Amino acid sequence: MSATRIASRYAKSLLDLSTERNEVDRVLVDIQYLDKALESKELINLVKSPIINSGKKKQIFEVLFKDKFSDTTFAFTDILLKKGREAYLPAIADQFIIQYQKMKKVSQATLTVAAQPSDSQLDEIKAKLKESNITLDTVELEIKVDPSIIGGFVIEIGDQLYDASAKHQLEKLRKQFTRNDFVASV
Repeated sequence: MSATRIASRYAKSLLDLSTERNEVDRVLVDIQYLDKALESKELINLVKSPIINSGKKKQIFEVLFKDKFSDTTFAFTDILLKKGREAYLPAIADQFIIQYQKMKKVSQATLTVAAQPSDSQLDEIKAKLKESNITLDTVELEIKVDPSIIGGFVIEIGDQLYDASAKHQLEKLRKQFTRNDFVASV
């Protein structure tokens, strides 16, 4: 079975359990914290190490997360450690966040602009995205400022990319001129 499929099943189980216990938002905070912690090279090496036994990993997890996690989240990580599935934790965390966003009808979008947009511009962009059939009910917008795009914007929603930057338009024109599309044939 693929790692994504395994991670998706565990994430769904955790989401279902936390929904049943009315702890979804609390568990989300725990999982986001875990996801951030797993960016540490030392922790990810520990989690994926076949040499370190699950008992030792459990002790380390207790020290790191027992006071920070809800009982549900900590029990879930404990089960993963007992079953030897801790190597899937990064993928499970990612899948949990994705499934949570689908459940809450939240779309993630990344907006790249040449200069920081005003609040009114951001509100207008979010409104346009909500009107489209591309996004769900709520749009969480991550803003990236990249002066190299010159003007306009680039927006990424899931695996879709819409590039309306001046840099992209100029590149298209350069390619057309290179192909001599504008030279009259005799």
